[in-house]
Amino acid sequence: MRLVSVSVVSVALAAVLASAAWAQTSAPCACGHNPPGPPAPRSLKPYTGAPEDLRPFSKFTTPYYEYYQDLVEYNGAARDVPDPDLKDLSEIRIGFLAPLYDHPDQVLGNRMLNGAKMAIDEANAVGGYGGKPFRLVTHNDYDNWQMSKSATVGASKDSAIWGAASNDAVRMIYDDKVWAMFGSISSESTHIALRLTLKGETPLVNSASTDPTIPETIIPWYFTDIQDDRVQGYTLARHIYTDLGFKRVAILRVNDRYGRFGVIKFRDASRRLGHPVVIEQKFMPGDTDYRRQLQVIEDSRVDAIVLWTDIGPASKILQQMQELGMKQRVFGSHRTIGDELVKLAGPAAEGFEAVFPYDPNRTDPAWQEFIARFEARFHEKPDHFAALAYDAMKILLDAICRAGLNRGRIRDALTATETYKGVTGDMVFDPNCKNIAPLFLAHVHNGAIEYHRITMEKPYARVGENGVQFAGPKVPDENASNLRIGIFGPHADELVRSPETIRMLSAVNSTGKHLSLIAIPSETSWGKASDDLVKAVYQEHVLALIALDRPSSHLAEQIAVKSFVPVVAISSDHALTSTNIPWIFRLPEGTPLQQALRCLSAAIEQAGPNRAGIRESLASGRPFAGVRFESTGELTK
Repeated sequence: MRLVSVSVVSVALAAVLASAAWAQTSAPCACGHNPPGPPAPRSLKPYTGAPEDLRPFSKFTTPYYEYYQDLVEYNGAARDVPDPDLKDLSEIRIGFLAPLYDHPDQVLGNRMLNGAKMAIDEANAVGGYGGKPFRLVTHNDYDNWQMSKSATVGASKDSAIWGAASNDAVRMIYDDKVWAMFGSISSESTHIALRLTLKGETPLVNSASTDPTIPETIIPWYFTDIQDDRVQGYTLARHIYTDLGFKRVAILRVNDRYGRFGVIKFRDASRRLGHPVVIEQKFMPGDTDYRRQLQVIEDSRVDAIVLWTDIGPASKILQQMQELGMKQRVFGSHRTIGDELVKLAGPAAEGFEAVFPYDPNRTDPAWQEFIARFEARFHEKPDHFAALAYDAMKILLDAICRAGLNRGRIRDALTATETYKGVTGDMVFDPNCKNIAPLFLAHVHNGAIEYHRITMEKPYARVGENGVQFAGPKVPDENASNLRIGIFGPHADELVRSPETIRMLSAVNSTGKHLSLIAIPSETSWGKASDDLVKAVYQEHVLALIALDRPSSHLAEQIAVKSFVPVVAISSDHALTSTNIPWIFRLPEGTPLQQALRCLSAAIEQAGPNRAGIRESLASGRPFAGVRFESTGELTK
């Protein structure tokens, strides 16, 4: 296993968490006065940060070329279109396409609309765009496959399949003259709108469609904040096969595009992990009796079942499994889980697990305040269709305000978005402009749903799962009037002398501290670097060490075991924290030295000049300068 490929997404996410630039705050609208230029090129290899054992052909060969790893370029002329005179506009229009009526998903579509409307209204409450209000121009996404009483199976209600969605997308661009489009839940309609962006050069933002083939069209006008079916399928496969050890798994899915395309990546991942799906059963939208499919699955002697459908069918399937006496563990996609499932399925939902885009049980103020505002206005709790639509619309409105009324520059602002902290949590966007932040696993337990972070990464090791503790002798305090931190690694002296580090240290000491840094460069001979490190610990009595790369981290860890000194390691190597050594705390590769210093300084402020106390503070799970560690030394998930 290549460790570098396994940890790409977690490294990207954790680096973001460690950065002070992560948080977005509300600011007055800049009204396009300082528009961003074209986004800088960026890459993510491998695609979506997938672990090597889940990548296509990884066991056999290296592809001569891999798509979707580099930022999609736009080299057209849209940026050169002059901005309109604000005096000639009465409102700033944004098109919205979703199933609002005459559609089986209309409840979800209206929740999505409510989230988007709330973001729009909040933006208008602080001035909109240059004093002009934003306005949603809504269009209904008709169910093209919905059957009338006299229709035959599979017949479209329109004269041409997808005709309604095509017409509405065209109206948005050319009649409504919107600056961007938003929607839809249906991947069919989203694909149609995406094709029209090429002609109309209009950005398309999405928060609900998980079809992975949408961003894989290499069309440079798309942006989405929901993790797609690739991330969901890979994550479920890792949990089912690697974490839980199941070998025989069945799929039960709805027979529409969501179910048909959704399970493809899970099937691929199952095969790559050595356990091809045993059997796949499907049912039609609107079906309520699944006993025939369940009996076929029962006869195939599987250990587990994966559902790819919505909450309503999932609840009935769980109840009918209970009636049939089936004992298999059941897992599901993001649309199978929610409080509604527990209400509908009752005790039959116990033990059910599904992936989910974020943690709805969070208690952070931004999320709780959003829930309160949403409930006060719409008299129901926001589900993920509402919450993700709110976040996606906020990202779009911010892009418009920064870029101005120019569709090409709005596209640039969206495409340049690499991270975002929304009400749903922290997002990381790959070069295809889709959120690839690790998912959460929802687990129904004792009639309630619990959530915890889960990734598609292969665990490096299973140690420290019950916590890591220090049970050694009492460690004496160091001299409080001369607090020192050792900086060990390549070019440590240059980093310590850098203006950024000096400014940060001055700010820390302005509160009355007496904190200084000792640079221990490691590019000298390894013996001399080791001697200098030992001197810093035993003669200079440093309170803690910061190791700047993998080799220096491993050496500092060995010194820490002997001398009882906490080490903050900046490295992507999970092996540092897999040995149950209680003195090592790992920040991802690329974390600025200043962030590590802020974290240690905050821990020293709380614990005082005592190495063991600093270690205990760092391992407590409390946040220090925005960084929170588990007792194992890894960042909290």
